[in-house]
Order: sequence, then structure tokens, then C-alpha cells
Amino acid sequence: MIDISESVMQVLLAFIVVGPLIGAAAALLPAPPGLKGKSPDQAVLRHGVTVTGAVLIAAIVLTLGFDHDHPSKMQATTDISWIPALDVRIHLGIDGISLPLLVLTALLTFLCALYSYFKMPAGPSPKAFVALVLVLESGTLATFAVLDLLLFFLAFEMVLIPMYFLIARWGGEQRQAAAWKFILYTLLGSVVMLLGLLLIGIKAGTFDMVALATDNHPALTTSVQVIAVLAIGIGLAVKTPMWPLHSWLPDAHTAAPTVGSVLLAGVLLKMGTYGFVRILLPITPDGMSTFAPYLAAFAVVGIIYGSLACLALAKQGAKGDLKRLIAYSSVGHMGFVLLGIASMTPTGVNGALFANIAHGLITGLLFFLVGALKDRTGTTDLDTLAQQTGAALYGKAPRLGGLLAFAAVASLGLPGLAGFWGEMLALFGAFDPADDLNRPAFLTFMTIAAFGTLLTAAYMLVVVRRVCMGAVTQEGPKLADVQSYEFAAWTPLVVLTVIAGLWPKALLGLTDPAVQQLFAGGTR
Repeated sequence: MIDISESVMQVLLAFIVVGPLIGAAAALLPAPPGLKGKSPDQAVLRHGVTVTGAVLIAAIVLTLGFDHDHPSKMQATTDISWIPALDVRIHLGIDGISLPLLVLTALLTFLCALYSYFKMPAGPSPKAFVALVLVLESGTLATFAVLDLLLFFLAFEMVLIPMYFLIARWGGEQRQAAAWKFILYTLLGSVVMLLGLLLIGIKAGTFDMVALATDNHPALTTSVQVIAVLAIGIGLAVKTPMWPLHSWLPDAHTAAPTVGSVLLAGVLLKMGTYGFVRILLPITPDGMSTFAPYLAAFAVVGIIYGSLACLALAKQGAKGDLKRLIAYSSVGHMGFVLLGIASMTPTGVNGALFANIAHGLITGLLFFLVGALKDRTGTTDLDTLAQQTGAALYGKAPRLGGLLAFAAVASLGLPGLAGFWGEMLALFGAFDPADDLNRPAFLTFMTIAAFGTLLTAAYMLVVVRRVCMGAVTQEGPKLADVQSYEFAAWTPLVVLTVIAGLWPKALLGLTDPAVQQLFAGGTR
């Protein structure tokens, strides 16, 4: 680690949040003659790679300068009055909970920009595409860095419009309907969430998330907390997405371009679960205790429902779409995250945070791979891919087939890869939940969720068998194997999936002290 002054850390965090917005505005300007290269389109795509790369470098430097001995302490903090009448402040800061999500967002956005430079999705102007991706990145990074409730809401909402246009303008079939479904679900959830945030802020007399989490506010009675958790929880659950508020997700993923799917699964879904951990657990612990059994119940239903939906899509003759299958798998994986949070224990919450990062890496890789498969074959329909003897990816494109199998076994939670630890810790959290929760109920939830891991293994192995295995026929179409730009975009995800699986302390060492502090500060 390197020694960086607090003022430099503040500048780095401010740049990480605001830099993509400035880059988005610059992307819409005409390119200077010397930077146009072969065409203005190439210049703006290169601009996207440059800006996201600079943000990623800043995030890495911020990580190196982070005080890893005290990850529970808010660092790189900026606190400036913005709207004095409402006591709204531009309050930024990071700790061991938000730092991994910040780096994950910067990494995935950079990899998406790099991938798009070589494989721009068909659609309107690349200028608009790059600008929208950068606005999306800024909103997501701000969500993980802000420490004011109203600022959190603004950042949370900032990502909706860019994602809507990425789906509606650069998506595939049924893109308009999928984009409308996405925006309507998330906006309706957000309206209810805003009411809950205002209730907390007005009752407590502050919107400062740090003060709310660490100080005792008598005005936040149990009844106020219950109402706030219900309102805020609905908005967060839509974004997560929690069953039965999930139905926008499969449509959005199926219609979205490859880059849109990667960012939606790898980054946007994490905003909902982050809100549960950052806002509801420490600020409204009594309200969370009331709703925790219901949250856990919805989580395990989502795990089983998502797995059964995937099994149905993977079945021969079901005309299942591979992108849709991975979307439903996300419903199941995020169910484990919610189960860990609902246990209201440090073990469960650490598992939830670990599963968040693992899901971002593994599902991001899966969507990249399925996008590459569609580029080569023109379809993501499983029955079309697996005609007669199978797609036989191992024989036609061995590297692509091997990567798809790797991502599939990582997704099913194979020990030694990132997907294992988060789900296991979430199950441990459910095995021994917080003292005021009903342990027999949580043991039941744990048993159901554990059965869900078997179903996950079943559908992932079916997909690998149908897509990767089979005899290569002479008359069958030839498939290009992994290209150099794909190798560059996917390698970091593979490496980090292995590192997180073999060395979980790298992540848990950051999150655990911060989670312990979160529970200690939130106790009333």
C-alpha cells in the first residue's frame, strides 16, 4: 500500500464520481482533427476507453492509498453544504463496504468500453452510446460514494435514463417493451423509496447517513422505522431484484446489448442490496428486525423460482434464450445476497457483500461470452445452438467453450472460485441469525436455499452439456475462437474470480471490520 494524503484521496474520489460526467459532455463535442483517427466514430469510442481507463486507474490508486488497517473508518471524505434550507450536503466517503463496489464498477465499465471499441453494438450514433455509458458509470459510482440520503436518491435515479436508452436504442428484439418495463418498475419503486428517505430525514432532523447510523435518534421510533423500511425496501427490492418484483429483469437482459447486460447485472443490481446494507441495517435496525423474516422468505422463493425457471429454459425443445436463462439465474443469486442481509448478522452481511462482488465478476463474464456467441451464430436460442449433436463449442472454438464452462461452474458455486464463499457465508448467517429473529424459520430458509444450490448446479451443467459438448460435423458452420480484444476484456474477470475464490481474505478483510462497525453503530 502507498501513503497518500487525505486531500489527494478526496480529489481522487471526487474525480471518480464527476470524471465520467465531464467525459460524457466531452463525448458529445466534435472530435479535434488530430484525434479523429480513421473516423469520428472511432475517436469517440477511443475517448470512452480513455475516460473509463482514467477512472479505473484513479480507483486503483484510491485502493492503494486506502488505510487497510482501519477499513471501518470513512476515508477520502468531502462534506460541503449544497442546499442549506434542506440541510442537504455533498458528502462523499468510502469504507470497506463501498470500496470493492466502487472498484468493480470502474473495472466493468472500462472493460465494456474496451469491448465496445472493437465491437460496437448496432444502433444510432456512437457519440450518444459513449455519453450514456459514462453517465451510467457516474451515477453508479456516486451511489456507492455518497453519504447523504437525498444525494443517494439522486444518484440512484441517475442511472435509469441512460440504461433505458441503451436498451431502447441499441437493444435487440422487443427492446422498446423491455425498456419501458424497466423504467416503469424502477421509477414506481423509487417514488415509494423517496417517501421513506424523507420520513427518516425529517424525523431525525438530518439526511447525513453517517450521523444517522452512529447517533441515537429518539424520533426514529419502531413504528417510524417499520414504515421507512417498508417504503425504502420496496424501492431497493425492485432494483435488486427481489421476487416477485423481478419480472422486468429477464426482459431487460434479453433485449439489452451485450454491454448493457454486463453493466445491468454486474453493477446496477448491486445498488439495491448496497442500500439495504448502508441505509436500512444501521439506521432502522428495529424496522429491519420486523421485516427480516419476510425478506428471507422472499429471498429463498427467488432462489428456487430462478433455478426452476432456468431449468425450464434449459430443457430441450423449450426454445429457451441463453441470455434470459442467465437473467433468471441472477434472481436466484441475488436471493442469496438478500438472505445474508436478512440474517442481520456480520457473517450473513459479509456473505452478501462477497456474493455481490462475485456475481458482478461471474455474471458479467457470462453475458460477455453469450454476446460473443450471438455475434458468431446470430442467435442465443438454446435449441438452435444445440441442434442434433450440440453446439460442440469445445471442438469448434475450444477457448470460447472452455471459458463458458469456467463461468458456468463459477456461477454454480464451485469451491475455489468466487461464487462459493458468498453463498456459503449467507447460509451460515441464516443458520445462526440475529438473537431477536426466529431461528427455526431461518433454519428452514437455509435448508431451502441449500437445495437451490443443487438446482443451480443442475441447470448450469445442462447448459454446458448442450452448448459445449457434441461431435463436430464436417458440414457444420465454423466458429471463430476468442479474439485478442475479447481476451483483453475477459481475462481480468477470470483472474479476479480465481483470486477471490482462493484468497477470500482479500475481500473479507475489507468488509468485515466495516460490517462489525455498522452493527455496533446501528444498535439502539
